[in-house]
Amino acid sequence: MNTRIIKRTALTLIMGLSAGLFMVADVSAQRGKSRDDQQKTDKPAEDRSQKHENRTSPQQQNRNADRSQERRQNQEQQQNAQRQRDDQNRQAQQQNAQRQRDEQNRQAQEHVRRQRDDQNRQAQENARRQQNDQNRQLQQQSERQRAAAQRQEQQRQQNQNRNQNVWQQNGRQNGDNRNIGRNYQQYNREQQQEIQRQRVNQYNQQWGNWQNLQRDRDRRLEQERRNECLRYQQRYWDRIRRDQIQLQQARYYDNLLDNYRYNRGGSYYYTSQYGAQMLRNAVNNGYEQGFYAGQADRRDNWNSDYNNSYGYQDGSYGYDSYYVGLNDYQYYFRQGFQRGYEDGFYSRNRYGNYSNGKYSILGSIIGTILNIATY
Repeated sequence: MNTRIIKRTALTLIMGLSAGLFMVADVSAQRGKSRDDQQKTDKPAEDRSQKHENRTSPQQQNRNADRSQERRQNQEQQQNAQRQRDDQNRQAQQQNAQRQRDEQNRQAQEHVRRQRDDQNRQAQENARRQQNDQNRQLQQQSERQRAAAQRQEQQRQQNQNRNQNVWQQNGRQNGDNRNIGRNYQQYNREQQQEIQRQRVNQYNQQWGNWQNLQRDRDRRLEQERRNECLRYQQRYWDRIRRDQIQLQQARYYDNLLDNYRYNRGGSYYYTSQYGAQMLRNAVNNGYEQGFYAGQADRRDNWNSDYNNSYGYQDGSYGYDSYYVGLNDYQYYFRQGFQRGYEDGFYSRNRYGNYSNGKYSILGSIIGTILNIATY
């Protein structure tokens, strides 16, 4: 009984297991078939998709290429815009730096100009002070020279009066009255040497002083950049040196007669024919040198001022012998110089003319200034 039940139970289990295995195999088969069917179904779709992809690829590639080119262009535009901004910023920085440099240069130039103006003002002030000092020295020297000239003139007048008395006495004794009333002064060689020694001392006193003044004036003209006036002054100084050499070779005459008379300042003075010629030369030399001095000041754009001209203050240009005193020569030289300066500065020929390579004062003007004649 039990054995039969066990056999039935075992058979039932075996049949159940077989049925289960069969069902599992059937399910697996169905799944495999489903996969095969699905693969068969998907493959045509993939083929269609691949074919579709192959059909649309060139257009997509063109679109992709356009997009890439557009991106590159955008990048290039951005880069160009950035470069422009950088260039603009760089130019702005350079302009700012240039403006700063220009401003610094302008300030530096302004500072230099102010310093130069201050230096020029100081130099002009120093020059004015020096000029005032020189004028005071000249005035003092002129006063001493005038005093010495007055003493010499008084001595000469006394000598003339003594000689006149002698000539009058001799004339009465000899019955010859032709020389009565004539103030002839006659000098022998010894008297001429004595007069010359006096005039040499007078000349040397002025010469030593003017050497220092000439150096000071040269420096001042260089500071003022008056080149034309400086060249004129140097030519003037060269002639002074030649006159010095000429003065060392002065001539004497056995008998020198003062038979020329001229009027200066309401007083009569007497000289020889050689002295009369020296005074004429003084007026002419003064006119010529005055003309050059006025011309130089005009070319240097300087103000008209003959009083401060070197030639006018010196007045010894052409003084190469001792037939007249230096004071007399200077007086007539300055008379000619003043007139020549005006003609040269204003480019005219009011008092003189140009002839044979030099400027000469008119004869009528000399007659008016000098008024010299034999007596």
